[in-house]
Formats: sequence, structure tokens, C-alpha cells
Amino acid sequence: MKAIHAAFAAVAIMGAAVSAQAGTLEKVKERGELICGTSPGVPGFSLPNAQGQWGGLDVDLCRAVAATVLGDARKVKYISLNPKDRFAVVQSGEVDVLSRQTTWSLSRDTTLGLSFSAITYFDGQALMVKKSMNIKSAKDLGGATVCVQGGTTTELNIADFFQKNGLKYEPVSFASGDEAIKAFETGRCDVFTTDASALYAYRLKVANGQDFVILPELISKEPLGPAVRRGDEAWANIVRWAHYAMVNAEELGLTSANVDEQLKSANPEIKRFLGVDGNLGEGLGLTKDWAYRIVKQVGNYGESYETYLGPSSPLGIPRGANNLWSKGGLQYAPPVR
Repeated sequence: MKAIHAAFAAVAIMGAAVSAQAGTLEKVKERGELICGTSPGVPGFSLPNAQGQWGGLDVDLCRAVAATVLGDARKVKYISLNPKDRFAVVQSGEVDVLSRQTTWSLSRDTTLGLSFSAITYFDGQALMVKKSMNIKSAKDLGGATVCVQGGTTTELNIADFFQKNGLKYEPVSFASGDEAIKAFETGRCDVFTTDASALYAYRLKVANGQDFVILPELISKEPLGPAVRRGDEAWANIVRWAHYAMVNAEELGLTSANVDEQLKSANPEIKRFLGVDGNLGEGLGLTKDWAYRIVKQVGNYGESYETYLGPSSPLGIPRGANNLWSKGGLQYAPPVR
């Protein structure tokens, strides 16, 4: 009897796996295009250039998913989403993946019907002020007016910070980050607050960015990453491993420039990763060269970071917590084996 129950359980598990696999993955394949929800435009993360081509760390995650599922990183349709609507369009199935500077938190993980797949960027909320204020610490901002974007965790974090430090402040909420930075730039507020990475980006967008300074304190943890609809674990795995592949590729020294040559490598880790030996893509519902396509068409995590966010980019953000674990950072991916 136990054997019969075990057999039925195994069939049920297999049926669930097949059902999930026939979900988003099959829809994307049939459509021939990945629909990616992004921000309206944040330098370094998701921003179209003059030719309308999107680029950024969040964009590269979507490109990696398209490369591995459709064989072509260019087969992505980008939909700009504001903070208020971003979760609803994932829940409704209007987008296949949300890759839009979104913080992974307990409440979002348990109440929105979404699955957060990975942490693509370790961030924290910071505060920006005018240099002329000569402020050295966020704890010197008692009585300040603070421009903040509504509908985000930013509002809660700034309230917690001032309360914990026994400081009074006046929040001024705006529907978008662009509206908030414009108000700050014109002097309506003493402070503009959002994730540190976004502050670097916004400082590039204003005419007098050199007049502003980002204070050193991080007042929150903001693990940013992609989200997909809950209930389709097969699809969540694909998005998760697209990021992990980029991190593993950097660890292995694989780049978009050398990956073809590395197909001849004798290193067993590289051979497994690139699909020369075995077929580890099968468990994801993908072909054995799934990770090769990501590295060839998109690059490794470090390449993406340096291009859009690193010291040599316009933003000039130090790698810091987003370095590999082996170099003092927090980016750590499970092995491909």
C-alpha cells in the first residue's frame, strides 16, 4: 500500500512539474518574445538610448532570460512600469518577469502572489543633500523636508530612520522619482531619498548634479531582484539561474569575448557550465548550451556591472557588496553541477 501511495505521489509531483513547465516558458516560446517589466528609465538599470535600445543591469537580466529561452537576447519587449502598477501587471500575466529595481521583502514575498528569484543588486537607501548645506551625516537632518517617491518602501524606511533617531521631518511625497528629484533640485525639499544606486543615477539627470552630495549612511537593506508570478516554479527557476549563470561565469573567468575559445577548455567546471559535458539545461527545460548563450550574447555579471554601474561608467559606483563573494562581496551563486 505504501508503494502505491508513493507511486501516486510521484505521478502527482511529475504532473505538477509538467503543468508548471507548460506555463510561462511555453507561452514565451510560442510568442517568440519575452515581455519584461522595467522602470520608465533609470541610468545603470533600465534606460533606452537615442536609438530606443534598452540597456542596464535590470535589462541584462531580461536579455539573459531571452538568450537562454529563445536563443536571442534581442527578443525582448520592454514595458515601462511605475511603482504603483508594477506588481499588478505581473500578477495579471501582462509581463513575464519584473526586472525593475524592486526590493525583496517579507510582505512582498508573502502577500503579492509573486516569487522573487534572486538578488541581482545589493542596495540600501541613502539621502542626498545640497553641498552648500555642509551636512556630513544623515543624523544632522532634524527638521528637514524630504522629497520621497510614494508607493515604495522608501517612505517607510525614511519614517523609521527619523523616528529611531528622535528627529522630526516633513515628508513630501511624489508619484514618480523624476517628480521628486525636480522638486528637490528647485529647492522645495532639503533632502531627496531613494536607493543609493538610484541617487547616483538621478544626480546624472539634473543640470547641477555637482552641487549635490550623497551622504555616506545607508539607512536600510534593499536587496533588489526580479519577480515572477507565484505558482510557476519552473519559470522562477529559469529566471533565477539566468542570474546565477552570469555570476558563475564571472567566477570561472568566462566573458563574451573568450567564451568560444573556452569551449575547448579542459576544466571540468567550464565544460559542464557550457554544456560541452552533460546536459544540465534539461532540468530547466532548456538545451544544454543555455548558459553559453547567456555569456556569449550578454556577458558575465561583472561585465554588465562595469558597463552600466562601475567606476568606469558615468555613474561610477564602487562594486562594494556587489562584488563576488571571493572578492569580499555578497554575490554568491550555487554551482552549476
